[in-house]
Amino acid sequence: MLYLILSIICSVSVGVIFKIARKHNVNIAQIVAFNYITAVCLCFIILRPYIPVIDSSLPWHIYIPVSILLPSIFLFLALSIKHMGIVKTDAAQRMSLFIPILAAWFIFGEQFNNYKWAGLAIGFPAIALILYKKPDKTENKWLYPAVVLLGFGIIDILFKQIVGIEIPYKTSLFLVLCGALAVSWLFIFYSLAKGKRIKVENVKFGLGVGALNFGNILFYLMAHRDFSDNPSTVFASMNMGVIVLGSLVGILAFKEKLSVINYVGIALALCAIGLITLSQIYA
Repeated sequence: MLYLILSIICSVSVGVIFKIARKHNVNIAQIVAFNYITAVCLCFIILRPYIPVIDSSLPWHIYIPVSILLPSIFLFLALSIKHMGIVKTDAAQRMSLFIPILAAWFIFGEQFNNYKWAGLAIGFPAIALILYKKPDKTENKWLYPAVVLLGFGIIDILFKQIVGIEIPYKTSLFLVLCGALAVSWLFIFYSLAKGKRIKVENVKFGLGVGALNFGNILFYLMAHRDFSDNPSTVFASMNMGVIVLGSLVGILAFKEKLSVINYVGIALALCAIGLITLSQIYA
């Protein structure tokens, strides 16, 4: 259970760093790029992945989309936290689980029981309620968490495909992180071409985000190892834990304001995740 708690803390802490970083006039693209330097180094040192000969036999049709999506969605994650807050962004990220669930039904032919149908029925209005914002004179930024939800859902589907191939997961993770590092540095070169210099603040925040990002992945994998006979415990605890802790941090530490409709959405989201977990237990 300790690994699960640490994974939840690392996940929410990434949002906290992005929230704090916005006060320092930082460059998000630079933070994302340096984040992947840390993640790649820690992956190599701690997981000791086997590095195969790079050839066409590797599943590049999966690695390349994931490598592009990871840094791209990270940018939208930071923008969502900036404009919509930690509470809504964490909730949107965790509600992205509905994307792979729908893929399981439409693409992989998985049969759903009543618990899963009930979870989906509650989950979709929960998403709408969480992202609801009263119209005002400024542009509505609900698009950012919506992209986070969609992006992380697609990434989850691709990671599930990676787990199913013969190549060890540690090796795939290392190659994907290296690819994400390469893509993120294209963002850096673009910003340099626009006259934006690399600042020490961006490096510091990036290295911190990278350590927490990798910690989230590592502790999540270790939690699944300890609960190998009951993966639904990890699944439910992680998603619920991030939504609850993210909400508490956003509301108490950063004074984020939510409407009654948003609170109802968060409550429905927790119910939906609980029902989906039951659907796994009683499958």
